Amino acid sequence: MCDTFFSPSHRNLHGNAILAKNSDREPNEAQQISRFPAHNRPQKRVQATFIVVDCPEQVHEVILSKPFHMWGAEMGVNEYGVAIGNEAVFTKMKLGKKNNGLTGMDLLRLSLEQSTTAEEALGIIIELLGKYGQDACGGYQDKGMYYSNSFLIADPHSAYVVETAGPFWAYKRIKSFYAISNVLTLGTDFDQIHPEAKDFAYQKSWMKQDVPFDFQGAFSEPIMTFLGRGASRKQQCELQVPVSKSGKFTIQDAFGILRSHRIKDNFEPCQGDMGNICLHAQGLLTPSQTTGSMVAELRENAQSSVWLTGSSAPCLSVFKPFYFGTSTLNTDVFPQASARMDASYWWQWEKIHRKALVDYFSILAFIQPFQQEKENSWMELDRVLAVSKDIKKREELSQGAIENCLQLVKNWEQKGDSSKFTQWPLAYRLYWKWQNRRMKHERD
Repeated sequence: MCDTFFSPSHRNLHGNAILAKNSDREPNEAQQISRFPAHNRPQKRVQATFIVVDCPEQVHEVILSKPFHMWGAEMGVNEYGVAIGNEAVFTKMKLGKKNNGLTGMDLLRLSLEQSTTAEEALGIIIELLGKYGQDACGGYQDKGMYYSNSFLIADPHSAYVVETAGPFWAYKRIKSFYAISNVLTLGTDFDQIHPEAKDFAYQKSWMKQDVPFDFQGAFSEPIMTFLGRGASRKQQCELQVPVSKSGKFTIQDAFGILRSHRIKDNFEPCQGDMGNICLHAQGLLTPSQTTGSMVAELRENAQSSVWLTGSSAPCLSVFKPFYFGTSTLNTDVFPQASARMDASYWWQWEKIHRKALVDYFSILAFIQPFQQEKENSWMELDRVLAVSKDIKKREELSQGAIENCLQLVKNWEQKGDSSKFTQWPLAYRLYWKWQNRRMKHERD
């Protein structure tokens, strides 16, 4: 389960478009921040998560946040300032569960690698969907997790929402704040629709022919959509859109939405049901955890900034700036994550997250001053470096941010009271003990 939103340039403080996303995955599914430089694929083929697909010889540089075991990505930005976030949506269209198609994450990465504008990215997703389909497992340990996808696609000038149901799709260009979650949102107000979608829905009696065609009404599957609470989280994103004193939306505002919980005061992770934007797993009815977050500031005439946590629970994490053309994310200096505790950034910061499951308020009080001080400081430097040609300075900013955060991890041992774990509900305690055992025994 995930949440993605877009704020257009005209309503933002610095006049740049903003796309943000929380990626909600399984609790032990490490999410890796990766940069792939522009390069050639002379064979014009690439191995995606399950299948080999055609691709152009030249592909663009991308910065991605991706599940460690997948080829595709949950969210990302390319060197031309195209940004995409995807969502699982549950529809009446049954998938064959043969893993002979593309995951939504594959579609996202392939589109970023090939596009220079949001409109071009939209066309690539539609083309790939028609050519390969999306019969592909999107889960990690949950091998039964198959779903259709929706996408928010943006560049500095324009943005689109495209929603799918099996092979069918509908899209709309958006010009104001827009949020998507694990629910179809396009009813009768789409710009274009798959040429066969209406006839298919009429034949299935999912829609009457004497009323305006409703894509959401025709294809949405009610039970999983209800359990996913996507409509509630979408509404929370829209209702929470705060503005700064200047009357404009800011990057800090985007951070705040991604960090938000339905319970405003005295929130505890054991209260983390599916209705929270910052999602905390707690058991059978809330099996997902926010495992990575992104806020992308897309500039027309300057370097785009990609702010990523690379860690679980944005309320307990720090957004760090990353840039194109730098070596900060090279694997020799930024270790890749694996299935269990290792030297990667995600697993190192996960030590703080697991500690907070026991004593949330103490750990939050420890982290929040660091969050505010460092993010504000980095943001001031980012304003200067975004228009500078000094790649080395941008690289130093990103590397310094990572080092600052890892240093904080080293100070975590004396924080929190482990005895407080006994205060929480038995089912919650058993769930996280089970997750910790799975983490220790998982194999790559």
